[in-house]
Amino acid sequence: MDKDKVAEILVEIGTLLELKGENPFKTRAYSNGARTLEGLNEPLAKIVAEKRLGEIKGIGAALEQKITELVETGKLKYYEELKASIPPGLLEMLEISGLGPKKIQALNKKLGIDSIEKLEAACKAGKVAELDGFGEKTQANILEGIAFKRTYASKHLLSDAWLAAEPLLENLRQHPDVIRCGTAGSLRRFKEVIGDIDLLASSKNAAAVIEFFVSQEGIVKALAKGDTKASVILDGGIQCDLRVVSDAEFPFALAYFTGSKEHNIVMRQRAIQRGLRLNEYGLFKSKEETRDAKLRVACVDEAEIFAKLDLAFVPPELREDHGEFTAAGKNDLPKLVEWSDLKGALHNHSNWSDGHNTLEEIAEFMDGLGLEYWAITDHSKASFQANGLDAKRLREQIKKISELNKKFAAEGREFRLLTGSEVDILKDRLDFDDDVLAELEVVVASLHVPSSSEAENTKRLIRAAENPFVHMLGHLTGRLLLEREPYPLNIHAVIDACAATGTWIELNCNPYRLDLDWRHWLYAKSQGVKCVINPDAHRNAHVGFLRLGAGVARKGWLGKAEVINTLPTSGLRMQLQQKRNSHVS
Repeated sequence: MDKDKVAEILVEIGTLLELKGENPFKTRAYSNGARTLEGLNEPLAKIVAEKRLGEIKGIGAALEQKITELVETGKLKYYEELKASIPPGLLEMLEISGLGPKKIQALNKKLGIDSIEKLEAACKAGKVAELDGFGEKTQANILEGIAFKRTYASKHLLSDAWLAAEPLLENLRQHPDVIRCGTAGSLRRFKEVIGDIDLLASSKNAAAVIEFFVSQEGIVKALAKGDTKASVILDGGIQCDLRVVSDAEFPFALAYFTGSKEHNIVMRQRAIQRGLRLNEYGLFKSKEETRDAKLRVACVDEAEIFAKLDLAFVPPELREDHGEFTAAGKNDLPKLVEWSDLKGALHNHSNWSDGHNTLEEIAEFMDGLGLEYWAITDHSKASFQANGLDAKRLREQIKKISELNKKFAAEGREFRLLTGSEVDILKDRLDFDDDVLAELEVVVASLHVPSSSEAENTKRLIRAAENPFVHMLGHLTGRLLLEREPYPLNIHAVIDACAATGTWIELNCNPYRLDLDWRHWLYAKSQGVKCVINPDAHRNAHVGFLRLGAGVARKGWLGKAEVINTLPTSGLRMQLQQKRNSHVS
């Protein structure tokens, strides 16, 4: 077990102990231990094997024993027993926005609440508002959080769905009876939140493929198993359906099950207008619904289906009936951005604020991936909970980055770290003065503490866009998928301000954000506003979010020319300087 997973378990132990009302010094020891592990510059397994764990400051004898057990066995008896000792309902309550361990412990101790159902009843009876430290507002927020959780109870993040689907797909590809296979549904269309995973395969021996599928590792339960379809529940609770069809039917089934429903309706109407019938089994020369293979129009892939209906091929991401038919009919669809087009990213964190990697680790890792640049934009001082930097520490970081870049240049390496900041948009100003921002190569302005007023949030973001030292607005709407709704905002007004000032808008591709939403990019594109696909990385592994971001950018109709970080270093530097050369009067 690696250090990140061990640290995650230590944090969870601290949370569980808080739920039990344990001594705060004891609970804090686990979170402190987790932070210590995250800051290690060598493999945890090596430290454990060499019995040096106890020598590290902050790791006492009890923590040393538990960490060693986790690393060597992958399990921890203490952790399993602790989880089993806490009512499942209390753990479930942690998923409600705004409810932390201390509040849950108080609710359990004072009102005997040990489930979401009991919590909801107590809120509706006004009992929660009467408790010290709660009040009417907290009670209302809890009810809102419960409703939000129920609304999205059967929904899953796009990233989780991809992680679950890809090993299943890879195994299907290796099976000798599988001819073709792929994803379908909302996962293939890159919807930010999905209901379940749809897989499709073609084969002459469907029964063997189905039998193979339901025996895969990671399947918790088989819900149904027929001759050509199976439904299972995967680890993490995602339902996955596999359909197996003949290879002649595969292109039609893939198009049909990819959807969307609205897109499919228009496709069927176009077929009828041409004296044809389109369904999941084929495109048929018939005026009635049929599955007669003799009447099927042969199509080797989806592109041929579109061609038969006088359309250019529509990429799966665009199939939402949001203008794709008009564009495809005129052969005017954009060439969409590919994740391999990205040369780097402009919003990332290091261990100078709340990131997990050192500047050196980040530079080595990103250079090893073949990227050209990586901006370090740690938090500004107002984000004290994220160890935000004041001007003095920021200038120290600028110096360190300069030294590191000189070292790389001396070694003949072209990769560069860029200096920057994710500066907070405060009520009446930015968290850094212009003279500090002027020293940076990249400035991301983000609203972390929004108002409940749409007008106020809009005003603050527009003011940030008008600052000549701000290059882009970060995670514009502040949403956290499946956790928090976007804050109130006039998005078109902010986009218009960005168009007028040459400010870019971020597509934050953290799986919980994917913000700005794909639905708004067509308007931003029409106004000439550029996108920056940023992972908001807090550890090196988060570079993988760029693939997710590129998929969502494609869904927003964005091509390479609309995405700033497809530029090489020289072109990027020119664009970064351009904003500063055009001061807003």
